[in-house]
Amino acid sequence: MLKRMPTGDDGRHLRIGELSRRVGVSPELLRAWERRYRLLSPSRTSGGFRLYGEDDEARIRRMLEYLQEGISAAEAARLARAEQTEATRGDGVDAPAPAVLGDDLRRALDEFDDAGAHAALDRLLGAFPLETVLRDAILPYLHELGERWQRGEASVAQEHFASALLRSRLLGLARGWGTGRGPHALLACLPGDQHDLGLICFGLALRAHGWRITFLGPDTPLVTIAEAARLLRPALVVLTAALPEQATGLGEGLQEVARVAPVAIAGNGASTELAEAIGARYLDEDPVTAAATLADAREVIQPP
Repeated sequence: MLKRMPTGDDGRHLRIGELSRRVGVSPELLRAWERRYRLLSPSRTSGGFRLYGEDDEARIRRMLEYLQEGISAAEAARLARAEQTEATRGDGVDAPAPAVLGDDLRRALDEFDDAGAHAALDRLLGAFPLETVLRDAILPYLHELGERWQRGEASVAQEHFASALLRSRLLGLARGWGTGRGPHALLACLPGDQHDLGLICFGLALRAHGWRITFLGPDTPLVTIAEAARLLRPALVVLTAALPEQATGLGEGLQEVARVAPVAIAGNGASTELAEAIGARYLDEDPVTAAATLADAREVIQPP
């Protein structure tokens, strides 16, 4: 007999292993779809376990159908999310639809429509909490844009335009994120890493949980990070690398930072092996979920 977790208020009760068996997709791939495309929307038990529901299962099955039609993974996930939201609204349920509003943002950015993109962001931020906008609209768009750029379906100009506009808006939302009395996080991209949008999203999400943020930005020398850590004595230093080669050969410098303050590493260039080698924590979740995980962590992070 199937053993299920207690059902939450939202009807979610499936662990990822059972969900995997139902849909025929490995847990590793399901986690990747959750992290990259926000295809799944799990709740958490008091013990920290993710629980999934029938809506998650339906989105996965619809995405698989789109994949069989030859549609890319990013586009299949977007269509599956949008389709289910429209169906829910058609049933007379007044459900939030950040992914649908995110389509307006996507179109405006792709068409170099500055005013349209700002208007779409204003609608999103006016209708949903910032964490929801980041998780369900902005981060999925950035993942999709990156994949389209790699396939040659998005131009360098589109990527630069979208990144510049989103970065300016997100940093505008970050004003004052270093004030307050909460734990202090120092954020920086490793040398050579120019992609700081995910780290900004992480900082905004962590700020929503009461943390104070100091942001050093892209392409930060390790000696600069270590100096800042010595001066600020943060509860946590979070470092990102977009590509594995950006972290190659930095073990000694990263260990030096880790001797000053607790370190977490994230991004496609980070790995569990690197984290273990330097005594750091590996954040393998999306920025919003990673921020929530840190904020909910039972262990108290203390500087060395």
